[in-house]
Amino acid sequence: MRSSEKTPARRFVTVQRRWHGALVCLVVIAWIAAAPGTAAGFGTIDSGGQHREHERITRAALACDDEVGRDADCFAPRSLDYLAGHDREFGAVGAPDSDELSDPAAHCDDADFLAGGYPRSRDEATAGLLACVTRMRERFSAAVDAAGRLVDERGALLPGEVETGTECRAVEQKEERAKCTVLEMFGRALHGAQDFYAHSNWADEADPTRPIGDENPPGLDLPAPSAVLDLRSGTAPSLPADLTTGCFEVRDEVPGVGSCAGRVTHAALNKDRGLVDPVTGEVSGPTTPRGMVGGNFEKAVDAARDETSRQWRDLRSELVTRYGADRGELMGCALTHDDPVGDCRAGGWSGVGIALAAGVVVGIGLVTAAVLLRRRRGGRPRADS
Repeated sequence: MRSSEKTPARRFVTVQRRWHGALVCLVVIAWIAAAPGTAAGFGTIDSGGQHREHERITRAALACDDEVGRDADCFAPRSLDYLAGHDREFGAVGAPDSDELSDPAAHCDDADFLAGGYPRSRDEATAGLLACVTRMRERFSAAVDAAGRLVDERGALLPGEVETGTECRAVEQKEERAKCTVLEMFGRALHGAQDFYAHSNWADEADPTRPIGDENPPGLDLPAPSAVLDLRSGTAPSLPADLTTGCFEVRDEVPGVGSCAGRVTHAALNKDRGLVDPVTGEVSGPTTPRGMVGGNFEKAVDAARDETSRQWRDLRSELVTRYGADRGELMGCALTHDDPVGDCRAGGWSGVGIALAAGVVVGIGLVTAAVLLRRRRGGRPRADS
């Protein structure tokens, strides 16, 4: 539960953060108004045609069904609030839309290609996509590195590094708690992974009523998770010959203009907008042209949700690989639980588990004492003998 009583200092920080969130939202809305098809990807705000798609996909993939994080598979409410975002807070997964809005590598843009007389080569397109994959790998690796600060030299959780009674801030706002840093780096990696499916033709199909070309690139209709997004690997992924994302330009139009003239554009290919149920992941109401073709929006969302789950499994696995089973599992528990010190113990013992074990011990002790007392009374001589 979030405390309803706040000190003056905490109230000041809260007001500051609310103004910062509101300002960022206004900037994003202004950007969208100026360029309706920006490269921001799935939406982060609930305005300007966006419906917090990133947040809702992340929640559908990682939220605990019963709102209690009993293990490291799902996230408890407060921990998920920072990872996914909430209200006016972008959260970790939305962070690239606050400070990397026009960086193609953060959103898997500028990796466009089309066979046959295209203005750029396959190698140039591949370099664009590898820039995005490299960015995600760097963020994933930074999350694993930061997790080392969750525990002390004995392998015990450090309360100051894992408690989030005060909500996490972005790293550039001088956030130093290890849990917050891990979640931000992981969330930024998730943003790129989710945008890969919204901005590429990996999981979609072309409009069958129109000729294939820069305004209607071919679709690959491939499943997720994608081997391209193996963020634990150190080798370059193998890419399908016809894989493409969209060219990024502030004036995002179909056909392309400026540097994107004659090229596949973000506007032609993206599947960014529509409604996503944050519990079930079910979708409705796609609003982009490519998203409205067949089930393209649903395919992009389903793929992004599956990818999000895979990346969390991979992060937990990498923590175990790097830090050992006991520490790695403890780190995973600390990241997902709202009260890590109370809920997580090395070796998998949670607060509930310890309480149950203590109850069993006490019960055994009481039974043993009763048996001994009965035997002692039974061994006394009768008064009338």
